[in-house]
Amino acid sequence: MSWAGPYQYEIGKSPDKQETPPEVIFDEQVPTLLCLSHLRWSFVYQRPQHLMSRFARDFNLLFCEEPIPTEDEQPWLEVRPEENGVQVLVPRLPHGCEGETALRVQRELLDGYLSKLGVDELMLWFYTPMALDYAGHLQPSLTVYDCMDELSAFRGAPPELVERERELLKRADLVFTGGYSIWEAKRELHDNAHAFPSSVDVEHFAEARRIQADPADQAEIPHPRLGFYGVIDERFDIELVAEAAKQRPDWQFVLVGPVVKIDPADLPQRDNIHYLGGKTYDELPKYLSGWDVAIMPFAMNESTRFISPTKTPEYLAGGCPVVSTPIKDVVRTYGDTEIVYIADGADAFIASVEKALVDGEDRDRLLKIADEILGDMSWDHTWALMKEKMQCAK
Repeated sequence: MSWAGPYQYEIGKSPDKQETPPEVIFDEQVPTLLCLSHLRWSFVYQRPQHLMSRFARDFNLLFCEEPIPTEDEQPWLEVRPEENGVQVLVPRLPHGCEGETALRVQRELLDGYLSKLGVDELMLWFYTPMALDYAGHLQPSLTVYDCMDELSAFRGAPPELVERERELLKRADLVFTGGYSIWEAKRELHDNAHAFPSSVDVEHFAEARRIQADPADQAEIPHPRLGFYGVIDERFDIELVAEAAKQRPDWQFVLVGPVVKIDPADLPQRDNIHYLGGKTYDELPKYLSGWDVAIMPFAMNESTRFISPTKTPEYLAGGCPVVSTPIKDVVRTYGDTEIVYIADGADAFIASVEKALVDGEDRDRLLKIADEILGDMSWDHTWALMKEKMQCAK
């Protein structure tokens, strides 16, 4: 089956409102994997995008996001084709459509679209337990919970999240986790839990090892450059960055990424701190190529207790030494590698950066150690191992 998209499915009718849309393909001969996510496909390219773009090789891949408002009077479901055949589903709800009414409408939109597709075999992949409120009635042949973060510890988490996760853990056939620390917590709650730390597209980030022209907004920033990319939110230690930048005004702090859930006015403002905003996944190696040291100044709080940052192997693939605060999974995985430096507090962070700057001058040694660390680490390898677990669980 194929038809035009982006497609708008409305309750009771299904008009196509695009004049020259691209084509959406659905193969009735293969199973459908419905991924239910709190993260938007087009926000920051990370674990869900890496995995789902690969699972789309074997399944009809539907990636369902949380709803967003529409000015229309009637709710509708936006269906947007993305890379490798992934279909992104976005419920569009009128203003004032909230609470139980909103959940009912989401269920109706999702049910109607699955019915139109003629889905026979359905599998569910949860990133957020809150999706049970509108997808919990479905009857999948397999349910996977990919617990990449302890969402209940994040700022703004709904109070009922812990209860929903308990319910999801009872329903799930498989639980994957984004790191070892969170696996140690979840394995006590599920007897088929497996740690799959976030991996790396080595070839993509190895582009940073080549000498190349700086992006325009980085080109005029002097060296040495200490770089970070990612979401700047409550997990980011703004006090640490402020103090390090104050003590070392000759160092340039290059911070790439969107600011979320914190007031931009609270961010430290100094001549040597540069906020370059969000960049696409394809742009990241160009920025990384121009850094002398990559930094991970994560705050040590409940929101970072279980994280396993994807940045660590990405920075190493780009040939950049790393200085990180003592995040548990970073320490246990990279703490003795000689090119990932662990520092607790501003003074230790500054001392570690100084060492990294000196050690980084031995480029051949740096790249040799980085390649040994990365080994066969890849998203393709992680995806293949996950597929094996799914086949065994069915």
